[in-house]
Amino acid sequence: MFLAYLVLINGISFFLFGLDKRRARRKHYRVAERTLFLAAWAGGSAGALAGMYLFRHKTRRPKFTLGIPLVLLLQTTPAALLLRL
Repeated sequence: MFLAYLVLINGISFFLFGLDKRRARRKHYRVAERTLFLAAWAGGSAGALAGMYLFRHKTRRPKFTLGIPLVLLLQTTPAALLLRL
């Protein structure tokens, strides 16, 4: 069940980065940066990171180029340590 949640939230994060990039190009209302980060913090940091670089979106903003990998690190480190026990 948890694995299904992770797949879903990472897919949503990935989609949100693609959607925001599309809206930016078309000069439409954008996805809030807060929403992008909330999706990452909710467990979708891998999808967010993949979306950032695949869509080449937010890759010039330190808030994202440092923040999203940091979220991923903070989420995966405890899991990796638990699996080592």
